[in-house]
Amino acid sequence: MTADADLRLIRAADRTTGTQQTSGMTREVAIATDGLWAAFVRTEPRMASGWHHHAAYRTAIFVLKGRLRFEFGPGGSRSVEAGPGDFISVPPGAIHRESNPGDEEGEIVVVRAGTGAPNVNVDGPA
Repeated sequence: MTADADLRLIRAADRTTGTQQTSGMTREVAIATDGLWAAFVRTEPRMASGWHHHAAYRTAIFVLKGRLRFEFGPGGSRSVEAGPGDFISVPPGAIHRESNPGDEEGEIVVVRAGTGAPNVNVDGPA
């Protein structure tokens, strides 16, 4: 660790959408380094994403605006719903999909720690 390490400011205009996208969501990546991935994500009202997982990444999601519903588990039979101020923790490899059950655009911050592809789209739940 060095005391003179440079900090980096990532402005909204610096975020990129170059990562693999999942239907129904727009991921704007701010940080993509070995072991860490962070993005600002928008979800359209009444959208449902495609099924996906995040390989060996553990994912932390913070809801800024709107509602966020997660479906997961055998056949997608389990779910949780979060709102502004809530966190969701997604373990590595957990197949899930998000939806925005509300009438307003959702905004979330996503941070992942781990390795591999940050996003893997799949045909459906386990």
